[in-house]
This record gives sequence, structure tokens and C-alpha cells, in this order.
Amino acid sequence: MSKASEHFLQDADKKVFDKEHRRKINFNIGKYENSVKNGTYQFADHELGRKRTSFIKTQVMENLDKYLMEFENNFTRQGGKVIWARDANEALVEIEKIFKAKNAKSVVKSKTMTSEEIHLNEFLEKRGVEVVETDLGEYIVQLNGQKPYHIVTPAMHMSRQDVSELFERKLGVPYIEDPQELTLIARNILRQKYLNADIGMTGANFIVADVGGISVTENEGNARMSTTFPKTQITVVGIEKVIPSIIDLALFLPMLAHSGTGQQITVYNTLLTGPRKPDETDGPEEMYVVLIDNGRTTLLADVEKRQALNCIRCGACLNACPVYKNIGGHTYNTTYSGPIGSVITPHYRGMEDFKHLSFASSLCGACTSVCPVKIDLHNLLLLNRKQSVKEGLSPKWEVRGFKLFTMAMKKRAWMNFGGSTIKNLALSFLFKNSWGKHRAMPELAPKSFNEQWKERKKGK
Repeated sequence: MSKASEHFLQDADKKVFDKEHRRKINFNIGKYENSVKNGTYQFADHELGRKRTSFIKTQVMENLDKYLMEFENNFTRQGGKVIWARDANEALVEIEKIFKAKNAKSVVKSKTMTSEEIHLNEFLEKRGVEVVETDLGEYIVQLNGQKPYHIVTPAMHMSRQDVSELFERKLGVPYIEDPQELTLIARNILRQKYLNADIGMTGANFIVADVGGISVTENEGNARMSTTFPKTQITVVGIEKVIPSIIDLALFLPMLAHSGTGQQITVYNTLLTGPRKPDETDGPEEMYVVLIDNGRTTLLADVEKRQALNCIRCGACLNACPVYKNIGGHTYNTTYSGPIGSVITPHYRGMEDFKHLSFASSLCGACTSVCPVKIDLHNLLLLNRKQSVKEGLSPKWEVRGFKLFTMAMKKRAWMNFGGSTIKNLALSFLFKNSWGKHRAMPELAPKSFNEQWKERKKGK
């Protein structure tokens, strides 16, 4: 068992019985569930929309090189610069070069999960750069010394009382529970950070190939501020985020907003097509896009599982997942949690260390039913499990146990051996620390069905 797996089991065991955690998550996710359900009615045919987004993304994955090159050509023609990074280390090295060239000591960031994936904040902070997250949820978890809890809602695990105590402790402001007042406190602090930052950084919801644009969608306006004031902008994005045309945004933006938060459309939707032009009044003087592979092409090469790259990071599968609701986002100890995280993380970070995530599922299919691009998530989890077994990553005790089980199932004499008393003792001994830790162990009937059937036939 890997250390990641051990930590996962320990953390899950604690979190699943944390009633206060469950109360907060059920309250926050409950709001989204109601909004998403009501928001479905904005579509004349929501299922047709899902099929269309799935088709477009599948076509992109089949021709990913073509669309990425098209994006690069169109983006660089408008003055932008594209950097290709095979892994996290290459991305960090290239980003550091930009910071050194600009002698940059401060950066404002809008929400970007890809930067979390490569641990960019820690990398820059070790080099003396002040890193400020400007998304309110990201700002809160950064102050709290934590990683994002949820793909869309980073501070979902915190109540307004938790945030009030955090602001009082970290910012030295009076304890206030009013969400609007708390937001104003953060806004006043962040405004000055925008003005003084040397570099602005964003992620990208979509890379638009035909116009060479970066599509950023948000509800707070912080991404626009991060791209308006600093003279240099860097966008960090995974290569799978590309879509063919600006026309496709008319479908993808509503589907993303609806699936993520239940909105008809996100408040701010921005398309960035390069640095500021001579006739424009604001925007960066230089703009870089760092296209990151970091395991994506490995997944792309797997025909059965490549559909996982269709994900648009809406977070709907997390909100629907009963396992996520019980163990929480931090228990996964990965950038991407929930069902989609359990599918892609073993391919990004290694099957040997993270195969356990694919087993942390009830396979109820709720994730698949809500995915706006129709990723067959619960089947992909099964395929990951299959791969881990084929690669010989199963624990030795499990392999031996199934061999004995197979042998017993093939011989009725072995099945009947020992009677119910010995079998119940064996079950209790073998599974008391797993099945029996928090529930009563099942007891086998005094007589097996086979024995009862024999007696019935003899009686007749």
C-alpha cells in the first residue's frame, strides 16, 4: 500500500464521522443542486446540448495537435507568445525565466487549477515572490494555509463563521459574520495588490483555436483586474482545454455555468487574444500562454480512457458524488478531487501511488449522469481498476485471497467445509478491521442454501 493510500484511508476515516464538516458541505452543495436542477429549463433540449459538447470535445481530442497548432499560429500572429511544457518542471523553469527577465517580485493570480497542479505558488514564494490569489475562495484558503477544497468553490468547506475568525486572526479586522462586509474587506486589500503587481496570471476555461484566444469565465471580475493592470500576463493551461471555434463558446459557456453553479451564464466572460494593441487603453504589454502536458498525452494515447480529457472542470461530478460529500475534497490530497480527479490523477501522478482513488467510489453513476460533456466516469473508474490489476499493483494479500476464493467457488465441497460457525469466525477474523470497524459483521445462516436444498429434495 502506498503512503498516499494510507493517508487517504486515515483521513477519510476521520472526515466521514465529522458531523460539522458534513453539515457545511451538505448546506453548500445543496444550494448548487437546487440551482442546477432549475437551470436545466433554460435549455430547449439539455440532453442534446450534452451530446453536442461531447461530440465537439471528442473531435478535438482526435485532432489535438491540429487545433493546438492553429491556436499557436493565431495567437502569436497577434503578438502573444506560446511556451510548450512537457511536465511541471519545464513549466516552472520557463515561468521563472519570465519573472527573472522582468525582475518581478509580486504576482496577482485569478483561479487556475493548472497552477495548483504544478505547485506554482510554493515555487514562486521560495524565490521571494509575493503571490496573491484574487478569487475570493482562493484568497480565503491561501490565508488559511490550505489547498482548494473544490474545483469551482475552493472554500466550500468553510462557513461564514470560519471565514470571520480567519480574517480576524490573519488580517486583524473585527469579527464580522456579514458576507458582504467580509467581501468588502478582501476587496479593499486586493485592489492595491492589482495596482502594484508586476505580473498577472490566469488559467483558461477554454483555448479558442480559430481566433487564437483564451476564454476566462468568472463571477467576481478578479480575472479581468489581473489581466488589466500588470504589464505582463501569463496564462497557465492544460493542452486539453482547446475548442475549435469562437462559435462553440455559445454552447460551452452556458453548459459550464449551468453545470457548475446553476447559473444561466457566468457574470464575466472574457476572451483574451494577445497583448494590448496600440489603439487599446488597457491590458498587458506582453502576454504568454504556457501550454502544459504533464501526463495528458499519456492519457490521450489510451483510447479507452482518453475521453476523460473532455472535462471542462465544471465540478458537477463532485457535487453529485456521495463519496466526495462524505470524505471532502482535501482527503483526496490531489489537485483534482471527486470522480474526475479519481479518473485522471492516477494517469497524471502515477497509477502505483494513486490507484486507490479509483476504488474510492460506489459506482452509482451519479457523476456520469450530470457530466455536461457525457464522460462515462464510473466506467473509467472501473477501467483504472482493471489497469492497476493488470500492472500487478494489487496487494499480495488481495491476490492470494481472490485465488483462494476462486478455488473455493469452483468446488462445492470446499464451499460447504467447516459449517457456519467456522465461516463466521473466519469472516470476523479477516474483515473485522474493514467491514466490521463501524458496523456489525454479517452472520451466515446455520445451513447453506445448498444444504437446505438437499434436505428438501430428500424430503420429497
